[in-house]
Amino acid sequence: MLIGKVCSIRGGIRSCVVRPIASLFTCPSNMAKSKFEYVRNFETDDTCLKNCYIVVRLDGRNFHRFAEQHKFTKPNDNRALGLMSRSAHSVMDELEDIVIAYGQSDEFSFVFKRSSNWFKRRASKLMTHVASQFSSSYVFYWKEFFGDQTLLYPPSFDGRVVLYPSNRNLKDYLSWRQADCHINNLYNTVFWTLVQKGGLTTVQAEDRLKGTLAADKNEILFSEFDINYNSESALHKKGTTLIWEKRDETVTKRLKRPNEEEKDVNVTRSRRRVQAYHCDIIGDQFWQDHPDILEDDNC
Repeated sequence: MLIGKVCSIRGGIRSCVVRPIASLFTCPSNMAKSKFEYVRNFETDDTCLKNCYIVVRLDGRNFHRFAEQHKFTKPNDNRALGLMSRSAHSVMDELEDIVIAYGQSDEFSFVFKRSSNWFKRRASKLMTHVASQFSSSYVFYWKEFFGDQTLLYPPSFDGRVVLYPSNRNLKDYLSWRQADCHINNLYNTVFWTLVQKGGLTTVQAEDRLKGTLAADKNEILFSEFDINYNSESALHKKGTTLIWEKRDETVTKRLKRPNEEEKDVNVTRSRRRVQAYHCDIIGDQFWQDHPDILEDDNC
């Protein structure tokens, strides 16, 4: 044990006491608080209601400008979409209570299970952690998708927290986001086809599409450009859904047993991995195929 010497002079007499060094830096319990501690009373209690799914949704801030500055391919840039998914994958690796994530364009939604107690269910903690992990991952993995293209400035994402008390509410939320993906992608596909292949200006293409319905847009693609929208990439039409799945992994290990020579042995282990899907999540089939995502409504 490390020791130290404390000396004092009283009445002209010098006295010293030997104490463990640790005790020299220990404050009495009644001195642990200061008069300034009252400011903590101004903090808002943002604990999320129990037995609700916690959804943290991120949206790119000023991403139209960001896409223009970095010359993203129109209407869809697979590099950018891949980077968004990779960043979301990183968030799920960090926060394993996220049971499903869904993303399209410049947004991603992360769903924490109802029973999650991460960060004591504080909305601000959950949102800031997801946003910071996603943003830093976007910068960190940029070169993996864009190669030598320079990242001119770091992107930013705003976030919000929404609670959904039932499985139906959560499924409707995710259905809403996927329906939004379809609507936006159909419009953007027709719009940029009119500009890139039809020779229209962006203003002319916008005027051409005013008041058109989905059937009208499909007809423009097919009759004027011989494009069947149903044949377009599922990634663009359906977005990206990330879930946890157990996968068997076989690795070879070199083992040595008593009285035997070393030899290679195949070892199989089951591990949880994040898996990406580009499929319909509005219908029932996806949920029937993955029943472990949702928790019992009767909990």
